[in-house]
Amino acid sequence: MAHPKRKISKTRRDKRRTHYKAKKRQIAVCNATGESHLYHRAHWHEGKLYYRGKVLVDSTELSED
Repeated sequence: MAHPKRKISKTRRDKRRTHYKAKKRQIAVCNATGESHLYHRAHWHEGKLYYRGKVLVDSTELSED
């Protein structure tokens, strides 16, 4: 089995690994509101929390009580 003659420093190892770049975040458009949001994330629009085109939380109902 081959073994390195010298220990490779953390800095040198990390320099080699920097070639993996982060990708652009994917943006989706909600069918119900037309609002742009990240995929697989809920988003607020006019006091309502939407996920996959459905209302999860309606803050206007909560404040009226």
